[in-house]
Amino acid sequence: MSSVRETARRVLREESEAVARAGELLGDGLERAVDLILARPGRVVTTGVGKSGAIAKKIAGTLSSTGTPAFFLHAAEAPHGDFGMVTDDDTLLALSYSGATVEILSLLPYCAARGVPVIAFTGVEGSPLARHAAAVLNCHVLREADPHDLAPTTSTLVTLALGDALAIALMERRQFGKEDFAQFHPGGSLGRRLALVKDIMRTGDGNPIVSVDDPVIEVLLVMTRCRSAGVASVVNDGGKLVGLFTDGDLRRRLSHDPDVLSKRARDVMNADPTAIDEDRLATEGLRLMRQHKWDNLPVIDAAGRPVGMLDVQDLLDTRIVEGTGDTGQAARLEEPSPCPSPRVTG
Repeated sequence: MSSVRETARRVLREESEAVARAGELLGDGLERAVDLILARPGRVVTTGVGKSGAIAKKIAGTLSSTGTPAFFLHAAEAPHGDFGMVTDDDTLLALSYSGATVEILSLLPYCAARGVPVIAFTGVEGSPLARHAAAVLNCHVLREADPHDLAPTTSTLVTLALGDALAIALMERRQFGKEDFAQFHPGGSLGRRLALVKDIMRTGDGNPIVSVDDPVIEVLLVMTRCRSAGVASVVNDGGKLVGLFTDGDLRRRLSHDPDVLSKRARDVMNADPTAIDEDRLATEGLRLMRQHKWDNLPVIDAAGRPVGMLDVQDLLDTRIVEGTGDTGQAARLEEPSPCPSPRVTG
């Protein structure tokens, strides 16, 4: 085995063991930090110098994207005016492995004067930073990964992992769900994967709605007027979805029932339609449509009323297919379905 590979495996082993040890060192600091942050209406201000500063920036990004507003404050710039970005409602999250970084310690009097609590990420529990902090997360490691035990490697990884632990603990306490996450990640494949049905469904002219008592000829006129993809939602007197009418239904009936145009929507519709709630993820609708080879799927609100129509072409155009973990589905999705026979789902 090459020495390079041996070194890499040693580093990975030592760092993974250090992260596991950090879990064993967890006292009540994490709970205190979570309670402090949740009790204050402001943001989390992360700060650090050098490698700790880089980790602080990443932690701020993770906090912000998981429901806890945060930003990074450069410790060296704070005493020269940037501390004005910190409000009395904020919480300072200070990173210093030694707990004695001069730039970090210089912020403590400002925090005390403003009543801003400090959460310390430090590897030395008795350090000046730890002594002045309202909560301490222990980042202590037995050694760094480099041969000289000098370069911030294992310690920065442990600090980053503890930052992730704090962010996820806050995320769970806030009950920050997939829909919330989607709002914070509207761009890229992640945003597409977390898009909601109501963000993509067709409404207005793209969502024709007819009554069960409407004549079939009137249903066809509504579909034509709405420029729909050959489908209409059928509702009862209370406005709830009770059926789905497609031009495919009509063509099949015409082959053996020449009087079909004089009948009512209730006589021709699929009376057991599947629908999806408007607040569900668009990928859930995609799975249903792929499973049954449907081109359209009605969308309902909490009262069961049709509020939109999900169209497979819109999913393809917005590239919802990406990020679902499925491959090679686009061609099959574009194949027209001979006849959807859906049913309503909650």
